[in-house]
Amino acid sequence: MSTRAADFLREWICDHLPPRIDDAALVVTTMAADAVRAAEAQGIARQEIDREIGSVYEATMRTLQDRTSGLPD
Repeated sequence: MSTRAADFLREWICDHLPPRIDDAALVVTTMAADAVRAAEAQGIARQEIDREIGSVYEATMRTLQDRTSGLPD
């Protein structure tokens, strides 16, 4: 199985995370929907994303958590 969808999504999320996050739930919801639209515009179907990574929301949240876990409080 190709990792095209996972690679695209990982890169897209990292490139589009805002520098400041006041409402994580809103950011995750918005980014997940935008990421799916961007993937579809590149010819990557939602079904391909689901098969390769599962939930776009969970992947977005994990990326956000990974990025913020190293920041000081």
